[in-house]
Amino acid sequence: MLETLLPILIIAALGVAVAGAWRRVRLWRQGRPSAVPLLKGLAALPRRYLVDLHHVVGRDKVMSNTHVATAGGFVAAAVLMILVHGLGFANPVLGGLLLAACATMFAGSLFVARRRRNPPARLSRGPWMRLPKSLMAFSLGVFLVTLPTMGILPAVLGSWLLALALTAVVVWGLAEMVVGMTWGGPMKHAFAGALHLAFHRRAERFGEGNRSTGLKALDLEDHDARLGVETPADFTWNQLLGFDACVQCGRCEAVCPAFAAGQPLNPKKLIQDMVVGMAGGTDAAYAGSPYPGKPIGEHQGSPHGPIVAQKGQALVDAETLWSCTTCRACVEECPMMIEHVDAIVDMRRFLTLERGETPNKAPEVLDNLIATDNPGGFDPGARMHWAADLDLPLMADLQQVDVLLWLGDGAYDMRNQRTLRALVKVLRAAEVDFAVLGNEERDSGDVARRLGDEATFQSLARRNIATLAKYRFQHIVTCDPHSFHVLGNEYGELGGHYRVYHHSTFIAELYESGRLAFRPWKGGSVTYHDPCYLGRYNGEFEAPRNVLRALGIQVAEMERSGFRSRCCGGGGGAPITDIPGKRRIPDMRMNDVEATGASLVAVGCPQCTAMLEGVVDAGAEVRDIAELVADALVARPAAKATPPSRQPVLEEEV
Repeated sequence: MLETLLPILIIAALGVAVAGAWRRVRLWRQGRPSAVPLLKGLAALPRRYLVDLHHVVGRDKVMSNTHVATAGGFVAAAVLMILVHGLGFANPVLGGLLLAACATMFAGSLFVARRRRNPPARLSRGPWMRLPKSLMAFSLGVFLVTLPTMGILPAVLGSWLLALALTAVVVWGLAEMVVGMTWGGPMKHAFAGALHLAFHRRAERFGEGNRSTGLKALDLEDHDARLGVETPADFTWNQLLGFDACVQCGRCEAVCPAFAAGQPLNPKKLIQDMVVGMAGGTDAAYAGSPYPGKPIGEHQGSPHGPIVAQKGQALVDAETLWSCTTCRACVEECPMMIEHVDAIVDMRRFLTLERGETPNKAPEVLDNLIATDNPGGFDPGARMHWAADLDLPLMADLQQVDVLLWLGDGAYDMRNQRTLRALVKVLRAAEVDFAVLGNEERDSGDVARRLGDEATFQSLARRNIATLAKYRFQHIVTCDPHSFHVLGNEYGELGGHYRVYHHSTFIAELYESGRLAFRPWKGGSVTYHDPCYLGRYNGEFEAPRNVLRALGIQVAEMERSGFRSRCCGGGGGAPITDIPGKRRIPDMRMNDVEATGASLVAVGCPQCTAMLEGVVDAGAEVRDIAELVADALVARPAAKATPPSRQPVLEEEV
């Protein structure tokens, strides 16, 4: 009986799965076109899945090994099952391999079952709670029906009663693991996820240590194109595919600063709402954590309906999108490499450019950027007032230098002016050949772009690029990670290609080349806060710590540091949109600082400084790395001093 039924069941399951796959592909293809090298992507899939993806999954060793056992066992068992039971290629070698694959998958399913007995809050429940049973049904059922093929216990397994029971188990396993992969259910992520990795919109992310974090520019010259994303169908087709790949593990939810602060954002639910919109329907079946303060069942949408409605129900409330700090913690943690921040900014672009709907102080800031080239609305001619006594060299006078010092809009902020003055002191102590643009410098456009105003960003960027083209310099140095990121990673698409250094990296190189010397640190315990736009966006974690070590400081690391650093709450225009929550993000970060017992927190970002110093009754002092270095400077020993003519050999002049 089994020999007759199994091929039929397998062929039927594959046929239904193919029909489901066609349906899902049609859902994805509702999105806008996106040029993707299909064959190249498919060829790269094995490495992306087995190596690149597991660099992320492998951060949790237990779940990584569990995934290897269950996923690897399933893929092997499915292929061998088709060969042995579907096509009749039964022999001791293939049968033995099939038994081994099923046993491996079953062992992995036991770990899944253990985790699901008391799942953490971030994991979705509902259909996901049956996943361990489905894994066991498939692996155990296929294992048992393979035993007769191997000549083991043929009399027992040949009985009608047991044969019917085994058939039911196999049907259950096939339904969940094969049919459910394309029609919906916990295994949907396996089918969509594999194709998402093959056709990822940021293929340059793959490869050890590779990053791709710059936002993609809008074509503002295409007057027929909608600016930003209004409906789910306005996303590109491979973005929709990426949403469908979500495994609902909640790792993004667990690291989201806005969610932790009780603001109405949960990145996992946001992605699931996009899946709902892609297919049409409501979020009533969602089985995970809701947006804080917003019950399940309030949102609904359709492929061509608005994501954010001007009245009535829609997929997402506008304040959900404006809660994001664009810190990329969600993207960094996602085991399926989904691009949450890209999607959020795309939706913000529509609200800002097409509807003119930005909350709280955002309209004022955008107007200031247009009128005065800075978000505070200050007199552009006052950019250099803080340095009246420093006699800073100007690019307009020198025309060519080694280092262009990019001041950023911190030049208008009294607190950040102290950091800039300290950095100037350091550069002069190292005899660096540098100059500033002075009043020719404009805002980098970072905040405009994150608020969705791509037009203002591109206007600022193009004018800055035109100014920089007049001069010759080897590289740019800035103490602002946001300017560092935009100049280095986002101006290139508009024609501005520069080698940009964060000041901590540059100071570290100056010290290593013997151009700086410090007195030993005599202060108390110090911790370091990783800025999102320096760390997660650009992978620079070690240079600031190297500088602190050079000062004689042993950093007391916070529990959340490095790529898992908690955002200060200052990015993405969040202080401007100011969406309320139950707590403030910088307060939570200062709690992290206080848990280390440190009396001082070193920072490397003007926005981080402002946010952390704004915490009431903070127990730790906040100081920029440049300030700590400037205070520790001593004269260099003559033997170690590098002649001024021996500048660091960096990139070719721009």
